Amino acid sequence: MLDKVVIANRGEIALRILRACRELGIKTVAVYSKADRDLMHVRLADESVCIGPAASRDSYLNIPALISAAEVTDAQAIHPGYGFLSENPDFAEAVEKSGFIFVGPRSETIRLMGNKISAKEAMRAAGVPTVPGSENAVNGDNAIAIARQCGYPIIIKAAAGGGGRGMRVVHTESALLNSLFVTQSEAMAAFGDDTVYIEKFLQHPRHVEVQIMGDGEGNAIHLGDRDCSLQRRHQKVLEEAPAPLIPEDKRREVHAACVRASQQIRYRGAGTFEFLFEKGRFYFIEMNTRVQVEHPVTELVTGVDIIREQLMIASGLGLTWKQEDIVIRGHAMECRINAEDPKTFLPCPGLIKHFHAPGGPGVRMDSHIYSGYTVPPYYDSLLGKLISWAPDRNRCLNRMRRALDELVIDGIKTNSTLHRDTILRDSEFARGGVDIHHLEHILSR
Repeated sequence: MLDKVVIANRGEIALRILRACRELGIKTVAVYSKADRDLMHVRLADESVCIGPAASRDSYLNIPALISAAEVTDAQAIHPGYGFLSENPDFAEAVEKSGFIFVGPRSETIRLMGNKISAKEAMRAAGVPTVPGSENAVNGDNAIAIARQCGYPIIIKAAAGGGGRGMRVVHTESALLNSLFVTQSEAMAAFGDDTVYIEKFLQHPRHVEVQIMGDGEGNAIHLGDRDCSLQRRHQKVLEEAPAPLIPEDKRREVHAACVRASQQIRYRGAGTFEFLFEKGRFYFIEMNTRVQVEHPVTELVTGVDIIREQLMIASGLGLTWKQEDIVIRGHAMECRINAEDPKTFLPCPGLIKHFHAPGGPGVRMDSHIYSGYTVPPYYDSLLGKLISWAPDRNRCLNRMRRALDELVIDGIKTNSTLHRDTILRDSEFARGGVDIHHLEHILSR
């Protein structure tokens, strides 16, 4: 078992990792920026190291500072959490070359799956269904022919993109080349790589993803699926597991394909295959080579502690679960609670005067905030995740409504009223199976 782990992140995921380490008897090192010295996990960690000023580029994205924190504290491993450097292959490689264990996939795996073109090639080779489109990089010479082959509308995507950035939908051939050049410029500015590719644009898909775990030696299992279709500007707002209204034969097929692909690339740790689902068919779009924000819904329906599994695998102890042991029980739902105005969606940092987390059967709150905590203006607005579980989806919805009624965050604005008064009162969402545009439609009414 690992002896000491540096938690190279902040906020709720840093506290979540700390708790898993504590239960395994692993010592923890919290790293923090000057703006984050009052974070809960910094208070609870065995050791803490300030790694720089508030700006992320000077602290949480500062690879030498993170490596130094591991060196001065004699840590064995670094857990990247999600966001920041969690899917940066250069960071994983630097960790490995410095003699530390990276709690996640090998750097070459992150590099393979981080490039959307090479990822699609690997998935096609493993028999995972992909969206029709270009097999290689697209430029001004081949874009028109590829777009005609796909049929309009098409979407241009940055090969190194993610998080909804570096994408542009094109409906006509007359707009193609200008859109191509603009997307290339945006990709270079955002990711340092102007490589783009073309896919058929699916107009009313759902966003469904499959959680897998691998030991890095060719063994892998799946932990079922999640529906993440409730999105605003490509950013997830609410997730649930399992994905409702998916034919069971299609569900089994995509689970098996994801396990097979994970085995072929010898995947290590937690990973997520993301798909668009439309008209009864799955289409692979990307793989996230890290733990997801929405991992708690999978934990609640499977009983698997995903962070614990990451740490066990990083310790060289392999998978502690077999596929036949994974049984999906009941339904779980997660509302992302953000420090933002529910009408304008502008960030709302500031002092939290009072915080009360909901409780009772089947309710979980993953959050780093507390009464008297000041939310800084420098980072993502996520305050925490409110998760409910029940034996069936309808009871899960009712339990979430009750939990949102109990949630108290005074002093700043949050999007909790968006969940309580808009999303969970929507009749189409209550029936299940809405597409990725549904939330935007609700908000435009």
